[in-house]
Amino acid sequence: MASLSWLLTDVEQRVWLENFAVGPQETGVGAGTAWSIRKSVLHGGLCDGVDFIEVDNGAFRFSLVPTRGMGLWRGDYRGQFVGWRAPIKGPVHPHHVHLTERGGLGWLSGFDEAIVRCGLDWTGGPGNDIAPNNNGTPVQTPHTLHGRIANVPASRVAVEVIPGKVPVLVVTGEVEESSLFLPQFTLRTRISTELGSNVVHIRDEIVNRKSAPAEFELLYHCNFGPPFLEKGAELLVPSRLVAPRDAHAATEIATCGRYGAPTAGYVERCYWYEPVGDAAGNSLAMLRNAAGERAVIMRFSVRQLPCFTQWKNIGPLAEGYVTGLEPGTDYPNAKPFERQQGRVQVIPAGGTYVAEIALEVQDTAAGVAQVAKEIATLQKRAKCKVSKRPLASHTPL
Repeated sequence: MASLSWLLTDVEQRVWLENFAVGPQETGVGAGTAWSIRKSVLHGGLCDGVDFIEVDNGAFRFSLVPTRGMGLWRGDYRGQFVGWRAPIKGPVHPHHVHLTERGGLGWLSGFDEAIVRCGLDWTGGPGNDIAPNNNGTPVQTPHTLHGRIANVPASRVAVEVIPGKVPVLVVTGEVEESSLFLPQFTLRTRISTELGSNVVHIRDEIVNRKSAPAEFELLYHCNFGPPFLEKGAELLVPSRLVAPRDAHAATEIATCGRYGAPTAGYVERCYWYEPVGDAAGNSLAMLRNAAGERAVIMRFSVRQLPCFTQWKNIGPLAEGYVTGLEPGTDYPNAKPFERQQGRVQVIPAGGTYVAEIALEVQDTAAGVAQVAKEIATLQKRAKCKVSKRPLASHTPL
């Protein structure tokens, strides 16, 4: 049987389906497994007008938000909640997110996804860069927190079901981050999962549509709270270097990989990692709970995403008890600093940069132990240096 596909949104063809649903009965694929792909439009509050796609492979259910740059909002694997509880009633329509608010921190008004992309022109905090204006004259250009891509609606969205011994459910999307005279990128994403699987794969292609080379930055802000995050939870990342972002983070460098209970007044901390990959570049990071019986894992390639950021924010539950596992092309500093360090990627004219990540959930002690063994094996490839203070090569000092 050939693959089956449906077009949900296409701006150029003036196609847009408000509601859509497909499963075994409609396709004859995967009979005996209660899988489905459903599209709806949310109404009310900050969610009003948000396109919402729910994918259920029979074991792992997760939701995608085309209106918010094709982010992955939340998931559930066999009763294990995947994501975090932000102090926001989302997913938030970009109409309500004003990026320049609060000194460029407006991005936070819509931030509540499990996986949200930062970029593509900027991934750091609010800051300035030098870029040519419409006359080609270099001028100081302000940027806001984590860039624009997360608040740009997709211009094309499609669904595909691929039959086979293990059928595959696929959602594809295209998001344009473009301006006249400025960078012109297309993000083409393919989000897929096999029936009954504990894994969601994300494959992104970033296309430079301009006739000249273009710098770009990409960071996957992957965010998790309970039941994986709790007192005694631990982050494991095979690394050759771990360093604090600043003096504040340095106060906990000895215990940066371990987490406490929700703590009133806790101020976020960030740590930079240089992850180790296998011979093919494959690496991973795992957040496991205190008992080691459940874990969430992010898999990625250090050839595509050579930098890893840990965001540690263990404030009260109602205020966002969460940690971020964040593979990226560089670190989320201001681009001028990352450029000086040689970490900003360049896509040639008309070229494409490919980045792939996978979200995996383990819900047994044996499964968690097997992933921990995999990490320990990778760690043997390099000795890890832990810096007690910020490094000039990783943090603007």
